[in-house]
Amino acid sequence: MTTPAASAHRIPEAVHRRRWAILGVLMLSLLIVVLDNSILNVAIKTISTPAPTGLGATQSELEWAINAYTLVFAGLLFTAGLIGDRLGRKKVLLGGLVIFGAGSALAAESGSPTQLIAFRALMALGAAFVMPATLAVLMNVFEREEQPKAIGIWAGGVGLAIAIGPITGGLLLDHFWWGSVFLINVPIVIIALALMVWLVPDSRDPRPGRVDPVGVVLSVVGLVLLVYGIIKGGELADFTNGTVLATIAAGVVVLAAFVIFEKRSDHPSLDVTYFKNKVFSAAMSAIALVFFALMGVTFFSVFYTQSVRGYSPLESGLLMLPLAAAQMIFAPRARLVVDRFGNKATTTAGLLVIAATLAAFAGFEADTPIWILEVVFFLMGAGMAHIMTPTSVVIMQALPREKAGSASALSNTFRQVGGALGIAVLGSVLSTAYRNGIEGSLGLLPPGLRDTAGESIEATLGIAAKLGPRGQALVGPANDSFLHAMHVTALWGTGVALVGAVVVAVFLPGKAPASEKGKEEPELVAAVE
Repeated sequence: MTTPAASAHRIPEAVHRRRWAILGVLMLSLLIVVLDNSILNVAIKTISTPAPTGLGATQSELEWAINAYTLVFAGLLFTAGLIGDRLGRKKVLLGGLVIFGAGSALAAESGSPTQLIAFRALMALGAAFVMPATLAVLMNVFEREEQPKAIGIWAGGVGLAIAIGPITGGLLLDHFWWGSVFLINVPIVIIALALMVWLVPDSRDPRPGRVDPVGVVLSVVGLVLLVYGIIKGGELADFTNGTVLATIAAGVVVLAAFVIFEKRSDHPSLDVTYFKNKVFSAAMSAIALVFFALMGVTFFSVFYTQSVRGYSPLESGLLMLPLAAAQMIFAPRARLVVDRFGNKATTTAGLLVIAATLAAFAGFEADTPIWILEVVFFLMGAGMAHIMTPTSVVIMQALPREKAGSASALSNTFRQVGGALGIAVLGSVLSTAYRNGIEGSLGLLPPGLRDTAGESIEATLGIAAKLGPRGQALVGPANDSFLHAMHVTALWGTGVALVGAVVVAVFLPGKAPASEKGKEEPELVAAVE
């Protein structure tokens, strides 16, 4: 007798037999895209060190090295998914990996911060085509009943990359030059390409959506102008500067034009009518705000552990393990908390935990016991896990089932944009507060060096090292100024997290009655992860 499952098979038998091997290849492709950012977080201090050890990148250049990747990636996610649907996901995956590998090799050999920023943007172009295609291929090689399990494993690969990235980066920086954190991608890309050509079948959407090039250009240009203005304001420690205000205003105007264009388009890359749903908007806001806070704290915590506390890149990477471990432990179990207490209570509590951990950074000093930092990182990871899962479910359930792909892409886009703005805004707060704190101690330096020395703690310490014994007088003030700047920045991040907690407490739905819980909910959870 034929079982219902057997009769429902729609995947070719040859593909079905090698589905788990295909999943392994997809995870390898995804791993390098996610791994790259988590590796870079550990390397930013080294890259900011003057040549020959690093590139002597300023605080604003470091922010752009991270944000060039994030903004291009976020801006192209929708279009990349549509192109994959139209041309074939395997072709797009292969092309994306080739671009990512080439960008990695060029980034490793960068001779200046400007070159590094440009090559990071090229890497993001490739990554934007890889991430949506991996999930689309997965959905086409697994039967419906196996998809939740497969996507759960796929999502676990993201958590694994977050965990091993800082450690891998630390090991590389302990033994090789800073460019090794990018060059490591190249052999992995070559292996992934060979396995993909051999194992992965191609697929495409018989009715693909139309590409929206005008919307893509407007969104990327608007975000870049807005973020540039914010970073420039932090670099100058003056947000009333004419250039800063004009750039921020131009970014806001272009983004407003993007929203108007998308509302009138019959094939928008971002359907802004979704945001009329208050629940959907609140969930999206929570995702953006949690990544805003997380990326900002990751940025300054690396300087705290390496510059102030004196830990090596490897030790700094190991110190971040509790954050990744907590996410891996609690993310799969967050649904149990939601089932008991509801989305509103779980997400609000998660954001309050994030706010508390950020506030804890405002009390850290140069001699704070390191185990306290570890506890704070673990709680931060636990808080994130109890925000991402419930908000993802809410987003998926707020829209019709046929819009699940759009909802998932929107969720990813808001994570990336939230992270980019977090680095820009909190990085600028850090830069402004540091410059204001250190300026009084730079009077002994030649006028030409004072401006450079005030840009970041690494710039100050680099000039102090070149001055020899005379420069030692700058080390104490540099550490004190950075700690003050970190405290101010942490309090800003705390405020952002508290705003997020209020938004979700007001707009997210409470606990659903047992009778309303459909049998498809686990699949919806998996589909967005």
